[in-house]
Amino acid sequence: MPKDPSQRSRLTIWYALALIVVAFDQVTKAAILESFAHGDSVTVTTFFNLVRVHNPGAAFSFLSDAGGWQRWFLSGLAAAVSMAIVVWIARLPRSKWLECLALTLILGGALGNLYDRLVLGYVVDFLDFHWAGWHFPAFNVADSAITIGAVLLILDALFTPDGEPNVPSDGEKI
Repeated sequence: MPKDPSQRSRLTIWYALALIVVAFDQVTKAAILESFAHGDSVTVTTFFNLVRVHNPGAAFSFLSDAGGWQRWFLSGLAAAVSMAIVVWIARLPRSKWLECLALTLILGGALGNLYDRLVLGYVVDFLDFHWAGWHFPAFNVADSAITIGAVLLILDALFTPDGEPNVPSDGEKI
């Protein structure tokens, strides 16, 4: 933990926001698990349904029929990425607030889905958008946070003037 009180305070805010994302994700999933049987669907609008889907794989059900090993592989990967993001956020200066926000959303989403994988053996998805008979794969709050965080990271990299990589000039050390 950083010794500087303002740095500790800043990190506390980012990590608390990640925990809020996890909590919101888990509360919504608990409501779906309580109210829906696996496979149930309720039409909300002409383009949106609430469903209960179990995804033992990764995004878009990738590896969902891999036989079970993917649960532990994806859990380990999520844990490792989450630890790396915690360190990454801690090392960023205060001026990199958009990057911190992006990483915080990704961290919260990763931890929300990691919890599902470890406790349930699958991720609960329930948001089903569709149009003209085509359904986007069902997703959840954690997936949304990860996606928004990734988009913010890309935007930060593209449009932040100091978003260039830290490459030392001749003789300079990082």
